[in-house]
Amino acid sequence: MFFLLLWAGMNIFQAIFTEMMSDEAYYSMYGENPAWGYYDHPPAVGLMTFISGLFFGGNMSVRFATVVLQIFTVLTVWKLLGEKHPNAQKVTLFFIITASMVMFTAYGFITTPDVPFLFFTALFLLFYKKFLECDSWFNTLMLGLSMAGMTYSKYHAALVIGLIVLSHLKLLTRCKVWIAAVFALLLLIPHILWQFAMDFPALKYHLSERSSSFKWGYFFEYIPNQLVVFNPPAFGAVIYILVKQKAGNVFERGLYFLIAGFLAFFWMMTFRGHVEPHWTVACTIPMIVLIYNRSLHNRKFMRFTTRWIAPCILLVMAARVLLITHLLPQHLDFYGKKERNDAIQTIAGQLPVAFTGSFQNPSDYHFFTKQEAFVLSSIHSRQTQFDIWQKEISHQGKPVFICSYIDGKSAQYEVNGHVFWGYQAENFQSVNRLNIEFSLSEKELHAGDSLDIHFKIYNPTASDIHFHHAEFPVTCKIAYTAHTIDLYDGKLNEDIDILKSGENLSGIFRTVVPVLPTDNYLLALTLDNTVCVSRNSDYTSVKILNPKE
Repeated sequence: MFFLLLWAGMNIFQAIFTEMMSDEAYYSMYGENPAWGYYDHPPAVGLMTFISGLFFGGNMSVRFATVVLQIFTVLTVWKLLGEKHPNAQKVTLFFIITASMVMFTAYGFITTPDVPFLFFTALFLLFYKKFLECDSWFNTLMLGLSMAGMTYSKYHAALVIGLIVLSHLKLLTRCKVWIAAVFALLLLIPHILWQFAMDFPALKYHLSERSSSFKWGYFFEYIPNQLVVFNPPAFGAVIYILVKQKAGNVFERGLYFLIAGFLAFFWMMTFRGHVEPHWTVACTIPMIVLIYNRSLHNRKFMRFTTRWIAPCILLVMAARVLLITHLLPQHLDFYGKKERNDAIQTIAGQLPVAFTGSFQNPSDYHFFTKQEAFVLSSIHSRQTQFDIWQKEISHQGKPVFICSYIDGKSAQYEVNGHVFWGYQAENFQSVNRLNIEFSLSEKELHAGDSLDIHFKIYNPTASDIHFHHAEFPVTCKIAYTAHTIDLYDGKLNEDIDILKSGENLSGIFRTVVPVLPTDNYLLALTLDNTVCVSRNSDYTSVKILNPKE
């Protein structure tokens, strides 16, 4: 109990005095707009920030549920060890190993989807272990509940469940396993219906939009990043266990599969883009169990744990102290966000603030100033939950502060040492919600050829769009995407003056195929309102060839 109270007290202190991370500010907006799903993630993290906001303000309005939930995660992992005769030595060993796990401790005071995911992963493993011992109805239903909880937290739940099944394929022959799966699906119906209603944004994002070109740096940085996620001695000890020691039973084999499967899967994922180091944090739970059991029954392993793993706690504590100071480099963004956003508000006043590019900027501004903010996603940036909220629609035709560098419009401001660009627009107009459909007669294009693209443009908003707007005139462009996004101008066969609310217009966009390296490209039509080039159409695949001779 002493260790648990100390753990909770440290996390409360850390949660209060560590400046809010940008992603956390984003998740706090989830809680302000409860839903059964979000563009980037399932709804569990939004529920956590919603609950936190009911009881507290400031940092604890986002982190309270995190602090509480990790206590239950630690208790569940302890229960997973199955200790029937605990004593002070065993409890101390458990907390030494657990406290040395870098990212696991961080998720005791930083709110991310990994926080509920870790809890439900621990719960799933606990009831999987119980189910192997006795497939009672209670264990069956709890197995289904934990699978649903994992999925409501992160879609990585599919990997956890799949690896456990692979480790013990006979599970597929047991009726109650299927009952647990059906129960989990029933619990997931609200989220599935939300995804269906929104045209599966999360599925498209995680399976397609997150991918990028391969870089060897992504591949070679993976293992060093994993050393930081856990800690080098613990990571090395677990690799030794996996390679040198056989699993003692079916349940332990599942732990082996989880660790090896997660590490291998995400290492392979580096071939399609950058892999965030913390995506493997679920491995922490089976790692704690394996290191604890080996240390308890092997003197040499116990000696390794006390000599090498235990000192890592000092490094973890040092990092936690640095997080609440201003000693880290400011570009790491662990502090200074409040002052920067207060500086912007000094100029913007009570006006809503429009940012371009990153979703972190409006999230930070809203959290630290409590003022309205939104982001205009461009073809150069990924879409986010802001594209579902569509907050900019409510500000059409109204004054807003554009916090971005716009050539010929923005002024440079310096407030209390913070420099930023922006200007006040009196009659805001966004074209981000206009939809364009187009067709191509050929998929192979020759550089230098004229290209006529038949298109339809639809305005689903309640506001008319003025293409010759005094502040935000609209032009149509064509985008070619391979390794970079290249934009080119063209002309419409008929000028568009006003696209009325609910109106659907057809036209032809005339352009010239640019001289680009022979390659396969993704082509899209976009609209530019001088602030950002929005993404208005789907992409279609084309191939650009050398000019015809």
